[in-house]
Amino acid sequence: MACLWAAEYAVCALMIYIGLAQRGGPLLQPGPAVQAVMMAGCISAMMVAIGLYAHDLFLGLRRLLTNSTLAALCCFPLIWLAARWIGWGGVLQGDSARVLRAMVVWIVTMAVLRVGLSWAIRRHLFTLRVAVIGDDEQARRLVEAVRAARALVEVAAVIPLEQVDPRAMTAEALGAGRRVDVAIMTDAALAALGPRLHGHRGLPIGLAADFWERRLHRVDIDHCEPRLTAAVAGGSLGAAAHRLFDVALSLVLLLFTFPVMLVTAVVIVCDSPGPMLYRQSRVGRDDVPFTVLKFRSMVTNAEARGPVWASQRDPRVTRVGSFIRLTRIDELPQLWNVLAGEMSFIGPRPERGHFTEQLEQLVPRYRERLLVKPGLTGWAQVNYPYGASVEDARAKLSYDLYYVKHRTLFLDLLILFATVRVVLFQRGAR
Repeated sequence: MACLWAAEYAVCALMIYIGLAQRGGPLLQPGPAVQAVMMAGCISAMMVAIGLYAHDLFLGLRRLLTNSTLAALCCFPLIWLAARWIGWGGVLQGDSARVLRAMVVWIVTMAVLRVGLSWAIRRHLFTLRVAVIGDDEQARRLVEAVRAARALVEVAAVIPLEQVDPRAMTAEALGAGRRVDVAIMTDAALAALGPRLHGHRGLPIGLAADFWERRLHRVDIDHCEPRLTAAVAGGSLGAAAHRLFDVALSLVLLLFTFPVMLVTAVVIVCDSPGPMLYRQSRVGRDDVPFTVLKFRSMVTNAEARGPVWASQRDPRVTRVGSFIRLTRIDELPQLWNVLAGEMSFIGPRPERGHFTEQLEQLVPRYRERLLVKPGLTGWAQVNYPYGASVEDARAKLSYDLYYVKHRTLFLDLLILFATVRVVLFQRGAR
C-alpha cells in the first residue's frame, strides 16, 4: 500500500503541476512545483483519511472503483478551490481546460493502478500463507484472529504437534500441496520442538505471539510480556510531546466545532426533558476516577435499574441522541476532559468502574489498559466495531494493549486518519 500511495502521490503532484504551470515557461517553475507538492500532499492525506488504502477495499473491484472515483472527484476540486482561496490560483490564468485534462489523467491513472493491485490481491499474489503448528487454544485464537482481520494473511494449514517432523520443516511437508511461506509455532509447540530445531534451515519459523503484533497489529493477551510498564514509560520528552499534541488538537477542534456544539445543545434541550450534558464517572489512568462529559443522547434516568451496555436500537436513545451517536457529536464535550489532562486525544476508551471490575475478573490483563490515559478515539475503536460483550471486550483489549506497547505520535496520527473514516461511514456507533 505504501508503494501505491507513493505512485499516486507522484502522479497527482505531476498533474497539478501541469495544470498550474504557465504555458511557454521553463520546464521546472519553482512556484507551481512547490504548490503542486503541497496540494498533492493534502489530497493524499484526505485519501488516507477516508480509507482509500484499506486492504479490504481492494477485495471488491466495483466498490474499489466507485469509492476511488468519487473520492478523487471530491478531493481534487476541494483542494484546488482551497488553493485559489489562499492566493495560489493566479498562476492558472483561466486555463480551466488544461486543469480538467490533468484531473482526468490523474483519475484514469489512479484507476489503472488500483485495478492492477486489486487483481494481484484477489489472486493472493501478496498474501502471506502460514502453517500454524499446534492445535491448542493459542492456535485456535490465532486462526480466528487471522480470519477476522481480512489482512493479506491466510492460514494454509493447522498441524497438530504429533504430526510434525522437526527434521522436515519444509513448505512441501507442511503445506500438503499448498504454498506455505512461514511456519508459526505456539508456545507449546516451541517447548516441545525447540531443542530439536537447532540448525534448522528449512521454512522460516515464527512465534505466535510475535505474529499477532507484526502482522495483525494486536497483542495476544494470553501470551505477551508479563508487564507492559517499560513500553509505556517513554520518558518525559515523549510525555510532553503527547501532551502538547493533545492540547493543540483539542483547542483547534473546539474552535471549529463550537457552532456544532451550540446547535446540538439547543436541539437536545428542545427534543426531550433533561440536562444538555451527561456526566458519568469513568476510570482513568492508574485507576484514578474522573467525570467524563458527553452530550445527553438517552432519556433521563436511563439507568435507573443499574448500569447496562448499550445495544442495537436501544430504546433509551432519544431521536436526537440516535443522530449524534452515529456522527460521534455526543463525544465532543470530552475535548474539555482532554484539556483538563484527564484524557488524551488518542488512547483506550474510558470505561466505567462497574464494568471494569466485572471485566477484570473475566478478561486477563484488563487493567493494563489503564497504564495510559483514556482517549477520545483509539486503536481498538478504528479496528473493531462497537462491542457489548465479554468476548468483544477481550478483542478490543488486544488492540488497546498493542497501542499501549507501541504508542508513538506517528501511530496517533494514523489513528486520527482512521477515525475520520470511521465517523464518515458510521462504523460501530450505537
